[in-house]
Amino acid sequence: MVSLQGERIYLRALEPEDLEFVYAIENNTELWALSDTQTPYSRFLIKQYLEHAQQDIFEAKQLRLAICNLNDATIGLIDLFDFDIKNKRAGIGILIQDEDQRQQGYGKEALSMLVNYSFKTLHLHQVYANISEHNKASLKLFESNGFKIIGLKKDWSFDGTKYTNEYLLQRIND
Repeated sequence: MVSLQGERIYLRALEPEDLEFVYAIENNTELWALSDTQTPYSRFLIKQYLEHAQQDIFEAKQLRLAICNLNDATIGLIDLFDFDIKNKRAGIGILIQDEDQRQQGYGKEALSMLVNYSFKTLHLHQVYANISEHNKASLKLFESNGFKIIGLKKDWSFDGTKYTNEYLLQRIND
């Protein structure tokens, strides 16, 4: 996919070889709050997911892509979820796995490519993201890509000890 090739990274469909990478992310308890996960995933379940990940976005209502550097190393994942063809919108989530690779421009490039793909290829009218008010790096990333904060969901997520607020950001295809 030429439209998913950037200057420093590219996005690609998930492959069976991504099993250990996805397993490590899905079972990292520090990341569970980002995806509202509360239980670990087995390799068996992730293998089944990868086998069905090639479904068309119109069928699956989601699209998960690997973020790879130009040395073909997988560094993260980026998702379209809650794909709504009637209303022409989808949510976006992104994760760069290693902290030392965050804030290096990879996420910004991946987000830009996926937004472009969403608007030009999938013909979506809008994309959105849900981001904790404490996740300043993600807020900055999405705002730098033209997303606007359109609301604050009070006491939206419970982390086991307290409730936290979550921003809703949106970008409309002009």
